[in-house]
Parts: sequence; structure tokens; C-alpha cells
Amino acid sequence: MAHAPATQPRDRREPGEVFGPGFTLFADMLLIGLLTALACLPVVTAPAAFAAASATLRQTAGDGLQIKVGTYMGHLRQLLTPRALAAGLLPPVLFVVLLVDVALVRGGMPGAQIMAPALALLTFGAAVVGLRATALEAPHQLSVREALVRSAGDLRGALLLGAAALLAVLIAWSTPLMIPLLPGPLAFAATVVDLRRQPDAQQSRPRQPHPRES
Repeated sequence: MAHAPATQPRDRREPGEVFGPGFTLFADMLLIGLLTALACLPVVTAPAAFAAASATLRQTAGDGLQIKVGTYMGHLRQLLTPRALAAGLLPPVLFVVLLVDVALVRGGMPGAQIMAPALALLTFGAAVVGLRATALEAPHQLSVREALVRSAGDLRGALLLGAAALLAVLIAWSTPLMIPLLPGPLAFAATVVDLRRQPDAQQSRPRQPHPRES
């Protein structure tokens, strides 16, 4: 008598698949978005919150298990270091500087036509580098220098992240109620952009000669 083929557990995914099909995608995006938004409430914890979201997504892509609250909280506890909290001071400082510059531009400061586009590019550039830094795998997590190097070496990925940040701003402006859910798609975009770079990096490594060939 032939045995029925064993079915794959419903809480698992195909190897390398960040999200499962159907409503699993929607549920995971909601969960990651809400957890990250809650973890960002103290402001200085924002880099660690996004890095925990990226680490959770990386683990999900590796083992195929669904995203769970405990998994995210475990990564968040590991990433709440003094260095991460110090990095959390940069976004508020940049935001204040941006507000001051915008006020000067609106006040009729000479060169405002040049300053306004420059401020917009600076803001989105900082957002891209910041998202890239939070999506780096260990031991490069939250490294601005490594994020700058990868952004410069992957302009297509930088443009994709810039588009994701711009879309998030437009959604926040048009529908403020969606703001608590936006960290999920942003963390997902940053993680996917960094994951898509890894095959290229592996192919560019020089092949090590086999012992028999030496």
C-alpha cells in the first residue's frame, strides 16, 4: 500500500523565500511594521529596531519559518547596545537641521532655488544610507561606513531604497494612519536590496585553487 507523500508544514517556506504566499505576506508585513514602530517610540532605539527587523527577515529567509514576536524581541535585545543608542541620536539631529534649513529657504534666503533640491537629495541620501546600515548582516550591522561603500557600489539598490523612502513619505503625507505600518515595508526593502547583492559578491570572489591543482 503506497504511503501518501508527507506534506510540508504550513508554517514553513521555500528556502530563500522571505515571505510566504497569500495572507502570510500580509500578516508578516503587519507584524514587522507594528513591532518596529513600537520599538521606535523612544526615538533613540530606531536604528536597533530597524536592524532587528532586518535580522528577523534574514533569519526567516534562511530557515523558512514564519515571523514571530519572540524572534524579533530576541534580536532587538541583542542590538540595543550603547553604539546603537548613540546612532539613534543622529535622525533627530538631522531632522532639526532640516527644519531649520527649510525655514531659511522659505524666508527668502539667497540661493533658495539651489538649496531646496540639495536639501531634498541630502535627506533621501541619508535615508538610503541609514536604511542600508540597519540592513547589514553581522558583524557590519549599523556601520555607516560599510553602508556608504555598499550604496556607492550598488547604485541600482540605492535608487530602489530611495524610491521606497519616497513612497513611504508620500503615504505618510496622504494617509497618516498608515505611519505605524511603514517601518515593515522599509525594513523589507532594505533587507531585500542587501540580500540581492550577496550573490554578486560571492561570484566576484576569486576561486580558491583545489589542493590537487596547486
